[in-house]
Amino acid sequence: MLIILLQAEEGLSHVFNEKHASVNEVMTNRWTFFSSELDDTIHAAELGGLLMPGERFRDLFEPVPDAGVWWLDMINPTEEEVFAICKAFGVHPLTREDITTQEIREKVELFHQYYFVCFRSFFQADKESEDYLEPVNFYAVVFKEGLLTFTFTESPHTTNVRKRIGRLRDYINLSSDWICYALIDDIVDSFAPVLRGIENETDAIEDQVFTARLEDSREILRAIGECRKKVMSLIRLLGGKADVIKGFAKRCNENFNVAPRGDVGLYLSDIQDHVVTMMSNLGHFEKMLSRAHSNYLAQISVDQVIQGNRSNETLGKVTVIATILVPLNLICGLFGMNVHVPGQHSNSLAWFFGILGTIALFVTVCLTVAKRMRFI
Repeated sequence: MLIILLQAEEGLSHVFNEKHASVNEVMTNRWTFFSSELDDTIHAAELGGLLMPGERFRDLFEPVPDAGVWWLDMINPTEEEVFAICKAFGVHPLTREDITTQEIREKVELFHQYYFVCFRSFFQADKESEDYLEPVNFYAVVFKEGLLTFTFTESPHTTNVRKRIGRLRDYINLSSDWICYALIDDIVDSFAPVLRGIENETDAIEDQVFTARLEDSREILRAIGECRKKVMSLIRLLGGKADVIKGFAKRCNENFNVAPRGDVGLYLSDIQDHVVTMMSNLGHFEKMLSRAHSNYLAQISVDQVIQGNRSNETLGKVTVIATILVPLNLICGLFGMNVHVPGQHSNSLAWFFGILGTIALFVTVCLTVAKRMRFI
């Protein structure tokens, strides 16, 4: 590692002197350096800003007996900066390629001098944003003396880990392996509030399914769809983590020179349990939402059938009335023609009441038949 650091100044000299005005306007403090031997964390917009006047890059990272651990964190580095850092620290070209192309597959790879961790979090700055729950890639190159972390979007994980180190500094044996574990742990823990929110939404939807009115169907279906979308996004993000952490923990217990030692393997196994539990909960939420969706669609179908039956009953009654009135109009029309009709020259009212009686008898017969046929 010392030989690499002796060559680092030449490989990074142009990075120190180069200005990235366009990047600085968008994001400040892209570079953060932490050391267990320093009281404060150093933040800078450029890599050269990490150095004090007269200080060399080798002085910042050069290992000293019992000097602890260092951590260089980079936010949204340019491709040239990634190349320079990887060249300075002797990072393998395959690792550099994964970082520059922003490899999305989560994995842990072991090399001669370091191990490489690719892990995914999610965008959580604004819940109302369209990017909420979108994947955010984290890359960590972990040496024995320290680690390099690369991310291309601002996230709270590195800040949370540094705060955690500040609280537990006197109680833990700080190492680069522990910092890597703490990053993975913080990423996994960030899913817990989202899962609690989805659990509350799922319970609320399940309660509303059988009490919602028919006119509320669009809101209920929209809520079910949005909640299922969140569940599927989390399943996508958490799906491969358990296998990656399981393989990582297994390598911790095997004879690999660069693999973590000590209790890190136990810590990783605990994270794996959390991921498995979260995946189980997400599967349960998906089943609840699927059941609520099916139940609500079935309820809508039942309501539509009931309304259809009511409409049919109303139309049946209207049909019976129309069936009775049409023949009556025929009778009235026949006797109202301007031609000779029976009883036209009669002076009694027998024909008039006879016609009314015929009409009444016809109505009575029709109503009786309709009632027996259950048309009314």
